[in-house]
Amino acid sequence: MAKEFAKDFYSSKAWLKCREGYIKSVFGLCEKCGKKGFIVHHIVPITAENINNPDITLSWNNLMYLCTSCHNIIHGKKMNKRRAAFDEQGNMIGFI
Repeated sequence: MAKEFAKDFYSSKAWLKCREGYIKSVFGLCEKCGKKGFIVHHIVPITAENINNPDITLSWNNLMYLCTSCHNIIHGKKMNKRRAAFDEQGNMIGFI
């Protein structure tokens, strides 16, 4: 989900055109694993300080098209699935 300061940017005509062109340029495939892509990732992250810098926000040199799994790996999100935990009576008490 876009941060508040970036919401207008991500709905801008300039971004949508850039995004569409970039996805087409990589044939809609994840640039890490070759699966179907899902998200255009900014290599240098967009911040409140650089949101108006097109060299960061709109430059194809700062973009990668990634599938969800590869994007999560780049951001350090855990990829393993959670398992349900149960008490002695067999009632689910949460996930581990």
